[in-house]
Amino acid sequence: MSTNELKQASSRINAFVDAGSFVEIGALVTARATDFAMQDCSAPGDGVVTGYATVEGKLVYVYSQDAGVLGGSMGEMHAKKIVRLYDMAMKMGAPVVALVDCAGLRLEEAADALDAFGSLYLAQAKASGVVPQITVVFGKCGGGMAVSAGMSDFVYMEEKKASLYVSAPNTLEGNYAEKCNTAAAAYQSENTGMVDAYGAEEDILAQVRALIAVLPSNNEEAAVADSQDDLNRMTAELEGVTDVRAIASTISDSYKFVETKKDYAKDMVTGFIVLDGVTTGVVANAETALTPAGCKKAASFVNFCDAFEIPVLTLTNVKGYAATVCAEKNMAKAAAELVYAFANATVPKINVILKDAYASAYVAMNSKSIGADIVYAVEGAKVGIMDASAAAKIIGGEDLKAVAKAFDEKQTAVSAAKRGYVDEIITMSTLRKNVLVALEMLFNKREDAPLKKHGTK
Repeated sequence: MSTNELKQASSRINAFVDAGSFVEIGALVTARATDFAMQDCSAPGDGVVTGYATVEGKLVYVYSQDAGVLGGSMGEMHAKKIVRLYDMAMKMGAPVVALVDCAGLRLEEAADALDAFGSLYLAQAKASGVVPQITVVFGKCGGGMAVSAGMSDFVYMEEKKASLYVSAPNTLEGNYAEKCNTAAAAYQSENTGMVDAYGAEEDILAQVRALIAVLPSNNEEAAVADSQDDLNRMTAELEGVTDVRAIASTISDSYKFVETKKDYAKDMVTGFIVLDGVTTGVVANAETALTPAGCKKAASFVNFCDAFEIPVLTLTNVKGYAATVCAEKNMAKAAAELVYAFANATVPKINVILKDAYASAYVAMNSKSIGADIVYAVEGAKVGIMDASAAAKIIGGEDLKAVAKAFDEKQTAVSAAKRGYVDEIITMSTLRKNVLVALEMLFNKREDAPLKKHGTK
């Protein structure tokens, strides 16, 4: 038996990995169930191709499901092949990439199929924080397979044919796909935050390759590469720029920025840049109010960076929390998760205040108070409780303009620097250079956390 009988699964692997690098494992494995006339069903490879290859020169373990074989469903032997792959990935310290087209568990195998999903979940839980896990959905990713995707670190979807759901849209009371396709790539990307990006098949495979190129292979291997960029490159073109994506890409080596969850919680931007060859995570305020979704998005990203020893850079411009009834339902809990993520992270943490840093929302954005190692502020930045004109109305007095002016003078970055809350006032022209200097100084940072099993947030 060969992967020729699993043409779709194999072609996706070959389109993804470095040319000629894929080596299949378990090609002869097939289903052994006999109930419901299963012995008469052809199940080459039990519907999944597993093996290893290189992507951008890095070792990667990959499995690809084929909907043409038993719907790509999860059965006993199907799961065993994948779990075996995880075992090898853990030993070798290499990422696992899932190319998914799976309708869910295999009904004919009953309890064996349930155990199959459980064994996969266990393998994923053990691998979490040890090797990166990436899921790419091409067809169906239904039921228990959606949970597996949720346990991955990054998820990508093909934009037209892929569907991701625990319960299909038509099974939801009062809903149907034409009304609200909750399984669609756009919905999962924009509304749930489950998906990092979606697009044409070749586009998302290219994005996954770019992601793997900047990620460390495991939690003990630093993501460091040779840099061809000038260490002393100035960034004068950033003067007056407010687009944090443009700022992140401009300071990065070769202007590369790999964004994550770009269509979800757009008030917060997360992604990876490379500084002097060192992969660095970026968390940036695209809007000046923190939302619950933005806080959760950032917290999850910081946790990933901390697990894989990736330094974190924040680009801060925040005035407070989103003040709406909807936001208030989850604001405190979400903000607490963000605070915890930054405070708990032991990787190098650098904060750059671009413009405003107000109220406890700023404290949550990687302030020195919760553990930032270095805090820069761009000339003219504000650090304080709230906008001066709003504060004047609360304080009161005969001359509100004078009160506002006096209040504003106490909220400059220079005032914060005098109290040790800001380390240095910089310009946008020197932003890349200053961050590089700080990152180099922090490269060998070691910080021991208190003795405990783990935190509870």
